[in-house]
Formats: sequence, structure tokens, C-alpha cells
Amino acid sequence: MAETMGHTASTTPNRSTALGILVLALAPQIFEFVWSFGTIAGLGGGRGPAQALLGHGAALLFAAPGAVFGSMGADARKAFSSDVMLALIYSYPLFAVAVATLFVRIKSPQDYIGGVVLMAVALFALWASSDLQGMHGFSFGAGTAPRMFGVLMLALAVGIALIGLLADGPELAHYAWRGPLFVSLSILFFALAIRLFGLVVSLFASSMITAIGTPETKWLETVIVGACLTLGCALLFPYVLGLPMPLFPRFLIQ
Repeated sequence: MAETMGHTASTTPNRSTALGILVLALAPQIFEFVWSFGTIAGLGGGRGPAQALLGHGAALLFAAPGAVFGSMGADARKAFSSDVMLALIYSYPLFAVAVATLFVRIKSPQDYIGGVVLMAVALFALWASSDLQGMHGFSFGAGTAPRMFGVLMLALAVGIALIGLLADGPELAHYAWRGPLFVSLSILFFALAIRLFGLVVSLFASSMITAIGTPETKWLETVIVGACLTLGCALLFPYVLGLPMPLFPRFLIQ
């Protein structure tokens, strides 16, 4: 009897889970709003707090609904702002998932939440690559690979989330912050440093930052793998794929 009641309680829809997904749906907007305060102190470029808040608020409340119920042709999509595309591609699908979470029984919270987080990563990748050039015949554009991997990750994420709804599984385990923190820092560093320091320095430094995320890192092997990865990417992106990426720091080239 107690086991049955416990099982029922564990599969009851969780409002806190839906609230967490709702916050995840607004994470890019919240991040830009917080980041925009740096413009007041002159620490970075971009929009100020008021502009970021008004831009995302208008996109979420007015522009995106108008795009959904209005024309969705190719010419119309080209006119959409980045804020509107973020709402359409990223936030709206996660809003739908958050609402659906209130009405379903989650049998495996760990699988379900993991699938939703992967879904968010895939949707963000699709938004980030939405303005990149796509396929032209058999020629790969800059946005082809990100979109292809984004769609594949999205399909896998949906499958994992469905497993969390259909099959019994473990509760959400304790979360270790060190790995995701340093992986996120390495991605952020690469995004900010690629233009100034070039692909070689930025990629190698990013791989070293990522290695700090685990205490089991063996630095000799890490340096060798990082160097091989950097060499491979330095040959792949500029020469094989023909992407216009700077290889070395600007001050060395100039």
C-alpha cells in the first residue's frame, strides 16, 4: 500500500518542474538583460537594459504571436528580428512543454528533465544558426551543420523526454555544478575570444578550461588531445569547409 502511494506521488505532475522549464524558456532573454547592465559601466557593447527588456517583451507578447498567426513565408521570416526568432524557435516550444508538464505524470524525472534540457540546447542551436547561410545545391553553407546536428539532438531529446513519461526511472539526482560551469565558461570564452585571438588560441584555451571541470583530468593527455583537436579544426573549418575564420590573433597578423 505504501509502495503504491509512493509510486503515485512520484508520478504526480510537479509544478516546480513546470516553473523550472518556464525559467529555462526565458533564460536567453534573462541572460541578455543581466548582461546589458555592463553597457552602463562601459564593460561591453550591445543594447542597454531598457532596450533589451522592451525588445524581448514586445517579441514575446506582440511580434511573435503576430508572426504565428500572420504570414510565415520566406520573405516574411527574413524581416523578423532576432528577438522574434528567439521567441518563435526557442521560447514558445519550451512554453508549450512547461504547460504540458502540468498535465502529465512524470515516471522518470531524471530522464524527463534531462530530455527537456537537451531540447533547450537543440532549440537554441537552431535559433543561433537561423541567420546563417544554408545549403546551395550540394554546397554546405555555414548554417548547414549546426541545423543538422540541432535537429538530430532535438529528436533525441524528445525521445528521452518521452521515456521519462512512459517508463519508470530514477528521481532527479544531485546536481554537480563543476562540470557544466567550466564547460559553459569555455563556450563563452570561445565565443568572445574567437575574433580577437583567432581559432587556434581560442580553441586550445577553451579545451583547457573545459578540462578543469573534472578532478580526474590528466594534463599531459589533455594538452595532447587539445593540440590535436585544434590542429584538426584549423584545417577543417578554413580550408576544407572554406569558412572565413581567423586562425591567429589580430595583433600577430597585423
